Amino acid sequence: MLTKRKSRSIAAILALSGTLTISGLHKFYLGQPFWGVLYVLLSWTPIPKVASAIEAVWYLAQDEGAFDRHFNLGRSAVNNPISTGNQVQDMAKAMRELDTLRQDGLISEYEFEQKRRQLLEQIS
Repeated sequence: MLTKRKSRSIAAILALSGTLTISGLHKFYLGQPFWGVLYVLLSWTPIPKVASAIEAVWYLAQDEGAFDRHFNLGRSAVNNPISTGNQVQDMAKAMRELDTLRQDGLISEYEFEQKRRQLLEQIS
């Protein structure tokens, strides 16, 4: 669950449900187990319920980009394919340079494959 993309609306729903039921579920969902446990331990006070309500509003007030930067390691839901000619040319040039390094023996097959995958992730 730590590597899957987190949804802003699910986080907000879980935070809002924390105002009525068990607080902290949204923290577990967002990969913050320490804070989730703290919310559960303080559930006999109104503090986590108020904090959950504030956080639900905060999640909803953010745009998708800001939420992704905070909770999805900057990865957005919509993959922006490389559309301009310059970006495609730059990517092709980087792949050719990487292949040249491999052929010259300056990087191993494993390093080549890792870098190639990183470049391809930028496309998709």
